[in-house]
Amino acid sequence: MGRIFGGLGLVIVILIAILAYSGLFIVNQTQQALVLRFGNPVRVVTDPGIYAKVPLIDNVVMLDKRLLDIDSPPIEVIARDRKRLVMDAFGRYKIVDPLLFYQAAGSIPVAESRLAVILNSAIRGAAGQMDFSAIVREGRAPLMRQITEQVQREGKRLGVDVVDVRIRRADLPPENSQAVYQRMQTERQREATDIRAQGEQAAKTIRAQADRQATVIVAEANQRADEIKGDGDAERNRIFAAAFEQDPDFFSFYRSMQAYQDGMKSGTTRMVISPTSPFFRYLTDPSGNALAVPERSTPGKPAPAKVSEPAAPAPAAPAVDQAAPAATP
Repeated sequence: MGRIFGGLGLVIVILIAILAYSGLFIVNQTQQALVLRFGNPVRVVTDPGIYAKVPLIDNVVMLDKRLLDIDSPPIEVIARDRKRLVMDAFGRYKIVDPLLFYQAAGSIPVAESRLAVILNSAIRGAAGQMDFSAIVREGRAPLMRQITEQVQREGKRLGVDVVDVRIRRADLPPENSQAVYQRMQTERQREATDIRAQGEQAAKTIRAQADRQATVIVAEANQRADEIKGDGDAERNRIFAAAFEQDPDFFSFYRSMQAYQDGMKSGTTRMVISPTSPFFRYLTDPSGNALAVPERSTPGKPAPAKVSEPAAPAPAAPAVDQAAPAATP
C-alpha cells in the first residue's frame, strides 16, 4: 500500500513540475511576446525576462524586435514620359505594435507579403510622377524618400514602422536597353564618320596649302636661279668683251680653239670642207693671217669658181673671208 502511495506521489510531483514549467516563458532581448488566452490577446511583453502564464490555457506568440527585411521582386513601371523601366527595391521595418500586428497580419510572412504589395504600389505611384532621366540620375533620393513616407503610412495599419526603402536598380527593360545601346552605337559611329570626314577635309586643305607653298617656293627659286644665271651670262659677256677690247687677236684665237673643240668631236662630227678654208687658218699659220691657196688651173681650161668656206665663229668680232686671187691662164 505504501508503494502505491509512493508511486502516486511521484507522479503528482512530476505533473506539478510540468505544469509549473508550462506556466513560465522566457522573453529574449531580441523578442517581444503576445500572450493569448483561448485565441484572444491578454497582454504584451516587450521587456526581456521570465514571465508566468496560465498553463494549458494561455498561448505565447513570440515576435522579433529587430529590423526585418522587405524584399520586393523586380517590377516594370512606366515613368511620366511614358518610358518603361524595371525597378528593384527593398525595405527595412520593425514591429512596434505587437497586438495590432497580430490582429492585422497574424504572422511575419503574411505581413511581409502585404508590405511587398504596398511597396510595389508605392514604387509605381512615385515613379509615375517623375521622368525617366530624373529617376536614373538626380531624382533617385527624392523618389526613395517619397516611397518610404508612403509605405510608412500604410505600414502603421499593420503595427510596423518602415524605417527605410532603397532602390537597388532602376534600368530599362532588356529589349529597350538593347535598342538604346544600338542607337548609342549608331550615334557614335555617325560622330566618328563626321570626325573622319572633317579630318580628311583638313588634311586635303593642309596638303593643298603645302603644294601651293611648294610651287611658290620652287617658282621663286627658279626665278632666282634664272636671275643668277642671267647675271652670270652678263658677267661672262662683259669679260669676253673686255678681253676682246684688250687683245682682239688673242680673243679670235681663243674662239677658234673653242670652235675646233666643239666642231671636231670624235664619233659625232662629219665635215666636208677644204683644208685651205679660213676655218683652219690657225692650223696653217699660228698668227691666223694665212689665206686660202688657190688651185692651179690647167692650160686651156678655165679656172674653177671658188667656193667660199665658212669662217670660224667669232661672236664678238667675226672673221672676214678673204677672196682668193683670180687664176691666170
